[in-house]
Amino acid sequence: MTATADRAPAPGVTATRPAWFPAAAAVFVCGWGGNQFTPLLVMYQSAGYSAFTVDTLLGAYVLGLVPGLLLSGSLSTRFGRRPVMLAGTALSLLASMLIALGPLGVGWIASGRFLTGVAVAVAMAVGSTWIKELAELDPLAAGDLGTRRAALCLTLGLGVGPGVAGVLAQWGPWPMVLPYLVHIGLTMVALPYVTRGTETVAAGRAPARRGLPGTTRHPRFRRIILPMAPWIFGSCGVAYAIMPQLVHDRLGSWSLGYSTLLTVCAIGAGVGVQPIAKRIDRATSARAVLTGMTVLCAGLVLSALAAASRSPWLALVTALVLGTAYGIAVVSGLLELQRIARPDEIAELTGVYYALAYLGFLLPSALAALSGVAGYPLLLGCLAVLALAGTLVVARHSRRHLPAA
Repeated sequence: MTATADRAPAPGVTATRPAWFPAAAAVFVCGWGGNQFTPLLVMYQSAGYSAFTVDTLLGAYVLGLVPGLLLSGSLSTRFGRRPVMLAGTALSLLASMLIALGPLGVGWIASGRFLTGVAVAVAMAVGSTWIKELAELDPLAAGDLGTRRAALCLTLGLGVGPGVAGVLAQWGPWPMVLPYLVHIGLTMVALPYVTRGTETVAAGRAPARRGLPGTTRHPRFRRIILPMAPWIFGSCGVAYAIMPQLVHDRLGSWSLGYSTLLTVCAIGAGVGVQPIAKRIDRATSARAVLTGMTVLCAGLVLSALAAASRSPWLALVTALVLGTAYGIAVVSGLLELQRIARPDEIAELTGVYYALAYLGFLLPSALAALSGVAGYPLLLGCLAVLALAGTLVVARHSRRHLPAA
């Protein structure tokens, strides 16, 4: 296990606030800030922003996210989980401040979206690992409890944030400002707890690492995790970025509320299915990963049918199925990762895992660029075929190259 610096409970941590609470609070608010912008895309387009501008703002998030995922893990191994997570939480606060200044110019939103990506990257790579390590300090905790807690805290933030933001933008005052003020307030509450969190790494003892972690060369990483990872957030992108656009003209003034509903339903399904995903998981095969990929294929087939019929009800069912696929995939992939990872690589490897996962979030932009060549029903049908091919690769190697018990 990773070397620990101070295992005693942090000051202010009580029985009602366990040792992992500060890390969980940080991951939650960073996840909230990362996804609160998504259901508001319709609002910005209605306010006069072009589709290209909105897509660019969406892409600015990924520009901050991917390098943050690749770098923050090694930084936390070098300097400690707590200071890096504290910096990420502060960046999430600053990001919402900048986006709230959006009425003054689109550059404020772009800057905020970039910093949001960095903050979410820190939460995914460092916060998730921190929660796992804090769970390991509890002798009564199950071996994979920390992994499940980390996935749940992140998913709750990603789901509750857009739900609250969408409701406030649809029915509250100052729709371009108020959603971000709520997140700013929550983050200011979380920050003091993060400063008192229990450190789990002896800062300065780990040498700097160059290149990718060695575990990325493990056969199960390449043949189980790699074919599945981009579909984690690819499923979310189809559920709450593509589906609302395909049916928005049938919803009138309710398009923003409907977009929020799809986002909350997709993430809610992902939260609800995670305990089931744990029960499906087996150390002797990739059964849970295969289950997630199978549900994904079904969801993509439904998305093609929804695009052809342009039915809001079918789009809602599609979002629920794709959200279920997301929940199973994210947990099963993390559990698979924990089994093959070296202890000193876990934070960096988690960053690589989520970087691969977020490549799927570029699917909406890619499909929008290809929509002039083919319609969405055909494009989504092609995605289903690609997902099926990945499922077959996972199935072929499901029981191969298993780690030693």
